Amino acid sequence: MENKIDVRDFNFYYSSFHALKGLTIPIRERQITALIGPSGCGKSTFLRSLNRMNDTIAGTSATGEVLLDGKNIYAPDVDVTDLRNRVGMVFQRPNPFPQSIYDNVAFGPRVTGRASGRALDVIVEESLEGAGLWGEIKHRLRDSALSLNPGQQQRLCIARAIAVKPEVILMDEPCSALDPVATLKVEELMRVLAKEYTIVIVTHNMQQAARVSDFTGFFWLGELVEFGPTTQLFSTPQQELTESYITGRRG
Repeated sequence: MENKIDVRDFNFYYSSFHALKGLTIPIRERQITALIGPSGCGKSTFLRSLNRMNDTIAGTSATGEVLLDGKNIYAPDVDVTDLRNRVGMVFQRPNPFPQSIYDNVAFGPRVTGRASGRALDVIVEESLEGAGLWGEIKHRLRDSALSLNPGQQQRLCIARAIAVKPEVILMDEPCSALDPVATLKVEELMRVLAKEYTIVIVTHNMQQAARVSDFTGFFWLGELVEFGPTTQLFSTPQQELTESYITGRRG
C-alpha cells in the first residue's frame, strides 16, 4: 500500500506559538485517514497544512516536509493554486456559493479553463453523480444552491470539490452541522469516494472515525500520540493516553 502523502517531522507555528510538533504521518493512497482528539489539539491546523490553506494567515510558518507523491509541497517552486486543485477541501459547514446548483459545480472547471459547453455539462453531471446527488436534484440545476437542505448542500460542496478532479479530499468535520440521516449519507459517500480519492477527515465523533476510516491518528496538544489501523487503535490502543481518550476518561 503506497503513501499518497508523507508527512515528515512537520512543525507549524502561529507567530511564536508552536501549534504542531514534529509530526510524522503516512497517509495511504485511496484510504480514509481520520484525525481525532479534543478541541484545540491541532487537527484542523494540520488538515489545512496539507494544502497550505494556512498560508493565508499572517505570521504563520512551517518546518519539515509534507511530500505529495514524493514532492515537498512547501518547496519554493510549488504552485499553490495547482496544489489546491490536487488537494481539495470540504469545510465544517456547507458553504455553497449564492449561485445556481449548476454554477456551484461548474465553478472550478470554468475558472481553471478545464471545460465549457457540453463538456462542462458532463463534468457537472458526473460530479453530482459522484456526490450521490444527481438523482435528487437533476431537475432543478438552475435553482439556487441555497434552496437545498443542509445535507444536500454539503454533498453539493463535495461535488464542487471533485469537479476539478483532485487526488486528495480534505474534510474538516463535514458532518458536524448535519442531522443523523444526512450524516449517514455523507459517510456512505466517503466510502464510495475512497475508491478513487485519498481522503483525510477531521472528526470529533469517534464513532464516525471507527465507522468510516481505515487509519486513525490521535492528536493531543499539537502532537501525534498514536497512529495506526483504525480497528487496532480503537480495540487495542498502544498508548495509555489514547485509551483514556477513547474511553472518555480524558478529553
